[in-house]
Amino acid sequence: MTVSQTTSLNSQDIHYLASENSVKLSILLPVRNEGANIPVTVKMLNLFVSCSQEIIIIYDFPEDNSVPVVNNLIKQYPNITLLQNTQGAGVLNAVRTGIRESHGKYILIYPADEILPIFAINDMILLLDEGCDFINCTRYSYGGKRLGGNLISGIISRLGNKTFTFLAGSDLSDATTGIKMFRKSVFPLFSFEFAPIGWAFAFEMSVKAQLLDLKLGEVPLTSIDRLIGGVSTQNFKKWFIQYFRLYMWGILKLRFRNRSNDVYKIIRRPYPKNNMEK
Repeated sequence: MTVSQTTSLNSQDIHYLASENSVKLSILLPVRNEGANIPVTVKMLNLFVSCSQEIIIIYDFPEDNSVPVVNNLIKQYPNITLLQNTQGAGVLNAVRTGIRESHGKYILIYPADEILPIFAINDMILLLDEGCDFINCTRYSYGGKRLGGNLISGIISRLGNKTFTFLAGSDLSDATTGIKMFRKSVFPLFSFEFAPIGWAFAFEMSVKAQLLDLKLGEVPLTSIDRLIGGVSTQNFKKWFIQYFRLYMWGILKLRFRNRSNDVYKIIRRPYPKNNMEK
């Protein structure tokens, strides 16, 4: 929280400032013109996440329409921090900026326009509490679903993840999803080799987490993609080329590694402790 962004401190603010050092989860929301989506996402996160949390919203440019909306939300939610990305434009650099300013021992990377995956967050926290280092979400196994969105990109995503899991021998069934939770202490172990195009870094993290021999977990979620908008044809080509490079690199890296990871998966809710598999 930036004190200068509020006119006065109420008792709720004082309580938050006093407990900053005890924040368990830092939720990073990289944004680009998400002013229409942010209020609902912030409200849902505060309602349904079960542990102490801070919400760090990171933008690239001052003109982003998320900025005035978030400045108003800060008056209502003292656990919000608004940051400008100082590492260079893009989601990965926004994440780096957010982690640098975070207080939680757990980090969640979360897209600002997603609502339904919020219901998977407490299951992810549970797995970290039980000893995992890195938690992936899956739309394609254990009851996870992907709904809506562009038909072609949906087919590419599903087919790409299924074939990648098979060809690479990946422990994770949805390597490309951007929703990740991990211990803050493990992030410095990730050295990123690919250009930070969109959310492609999340795919690289899925591969690197296995190569680093981190203790992995996976939680199903339901994701609803946007029915309109999305990337332009030019950006889609750029995105596709980057993911294809990561796809081939990941297969080569994972196929011949020594498999020593056990993946813990929450199969269904609301009784995750009774539904864990090794």
